[in-house]
Amino acid sequence: MSTAETLNHPIVTRDRWVAERKALLAREKEMSRLSDELARERRKLPWVLVDKPYVFDTPTGQRTLADLFEGRRQLIVQHFMLAPGWEEGCASCSFMADHVDGALPHLAARDLSFVAVSRAPLAEIERFKRRMGWQFPWVSSNGCEFNFDFHVSFTPEERKRGEVFYNYGMTAFPLEEAPGVSAFILDEKGQVFHTYSTYGRGVELMMGAYDLIDITPKGRDEAGLPYTMGWVRHHDRYDTAKKTGSACGCEAS
Repeated sequence: MSTAETLNHPIVTRDRWVAERKALLAREKEMSRLSDELARERRKLPWVLVDKPYVFDTPTGQRTLADLFEGRRQLIVQHFMLAPGWEEGCASCSFMADHVDGALPHLAARDLSFVAVSRAPLAEIERFKRRMGWQFPWVSSNGCEFNFDFHVSFTPEERKRGEVFYNYGMTAFPLEEAPGVSAFILDEKGQVFHTYSTYGRGVELMMGAYDLIDITPKGRDEAGLPYTMGWVRHHDRYDTAKKTGSACGCEAS
């Protein structure tokens, strides 16, 4: 927000401010109730049996999708954009992942495990994970069709057509990888069911920093950027942002 914008912003008495704040509070409560309603509808969605035998490379050897639950009934997967040969993961996906480590004990208390999945080989994942200082589980789907089946990786043939299937429709996408978040549940027989996936702006559910930014006077302040998350950098790159640029051109939409 520029100085001119600050000077032109309405300045009122405290009583007037409280009155307007209470009017906004009513709208916020309305939004909270709608969010609760959507959560209930989300939980009512039917489930799909995952019957394909996906196998992932992990630091402790090859593991199935059921193994990734780590003894819990529920699993969240972050589809992390890191393709084979990439020097570093997507900056926006990294922004999402920066919120995870502190949440892990709380997720576990609700019978919920978390894992990031990328198509890059495990050695490339581990190298970038060490650089970023993360502790959450992160496995490689290299060699299986998991990423393609969940429409977060695209074949060269798909991209040649100019549109790929992403976020439940055909759309142009500039890269071979896309972001997403998926939920699964494990039954007593060891069967895995896919219960939910979200893509595009839906992945903002992992971006708690945005909620804090959104209550400030400047807000996200993204209007003049080449794309909405153009300001995001890897957390170890903000002091060199002008030299490095963003790691990817994906945009939540």
